[in-house]
Amino acid sequence: MVLDMTRALAGPHAAMMLGDLGARVIKIESPKGGDDSRGWGPPFVGEGEERESTYFMAANRNKESITLDLKDDADREVMTRLVRQADVLMENFRVGVLDRLGFGFDRLHEINPRLVILSITGFGHDGPEATRAGYDQIAQGEAGLMSLTGTEEPTKVGVPIADLLAGMNGAFGTVAALYERERTGRGRVVRTSLIASVVGIHAFQGTRWTVAGEVPGLSGSHHPSIAPYGLFHTATSPIQLSCGSESLWQKFAPAVGIDPATPQFATNGDRVAHREELIEQLEGIFATQPAEHWLALLDEAGVPSGKVRTLDEVYAWEQVQSQGLLIEVDHATQGRLRLPGPVLRLDDNDYAGGRRENIAPPTLGQHNDSIRRWLDEIDEEAAGPR
Repeated sequence: MVLDMTRALAGPHAAMMLGDLGARVIKIESPKGGDDSRGWGPPFVGEGEERESTYFMAANRNKESITLDLKDDADREVMTRLVRQADVLMENFRVGVLDRLGFGFDRLHEINPRLVILSITGFGHDGPEATRAGYDQIAQGEAGLMSLTGTEEPTKVGVPIADLLAGMNGAFGTVAALYERERTGRGRVVRTSLIASVVGIHAFQGTRWTVAGEVPGLSGSHHPSIAPYGLFHTATSPIQLSCGSESLWQKFAPAVGIDPATPQFATNGDRVAHREELIEQLEGIFATQPAEHWLALLDEAGVPSGKVRTLDEVYAWEQVQSQGLLIEVDHATQGRLRLPGPVLRLDDNDYAGGRRENIAPPTLGQHNDSIRRWLDEIDEEAAGPR
């Protein structure tokens, strides 16, 4: 069982990943409004007291919700009882907040030595800037991602990628700690941060600096180390293609009417050095025919290529639906909803994630009574017959 004390996106995404795999996830929320993202909108669905944020829905499927005021003695006792039963606790408070609430890491392990604790921060748990509040776009800028993204000025990624990566890394570390617990019998604290998660995916851009001493700049829609690899405009709509090897270049060039042995384009190094000339030539070629013509031609030539889809097109795409990436759930107040689905599929069933049926994101405190009844039943069983 997972206790999700997180809010916003990084922590909730981590907890949702475990929920997708079949874990029971109980979300601990403040009675005063709950998770911050419940108020993030528009868009909202529903009216009045039944109004729900679509942002919240993106990171909280397959969870239950209980409201607890951790400054209230009775609610603190409920929290303690939940900790005793939990396998995992996730939190993304600023450094020191959990201690002030009376549930610091030492106290949590005193209550339950087997507890795995995931702690996500913005800038890390120590170091000179550990106490800074962490928000996705700030982390994208501070950790260098925005310096690589865009054409004319640094641009954020279109989704909160620092939050999402931190959540993914947190879930990965949590699963590793649970596996270790099988050997040691004890839980441990897993730590990650938004800034670590962005720096951790610099990949070849990072080694351009650390090894080659070259500071990367804005790369726009074309790869800085491979050419041609990027977005091109056709007579109708843009397409993308990748010549990620010399063999692909040998297939691609003749298909679009270019001699692959042209001196300035003969090798990938030559093509990168003459990138602007190559892009200009290809843009002129692609402008003569619609996107469908070029996609069919490139497919026939065996060159990786694709459309640039809008999100409505993505969710209507049969391939996406075939992978379980669009699910339907019954929401407590909004009825039948369609949501983006889990990203993992297990080989013993045809369903996305590790559960047979996905659960809708909970309303605030939706499971207050059922969770308390469950705790009472555990206590009664432990007490034995009277």
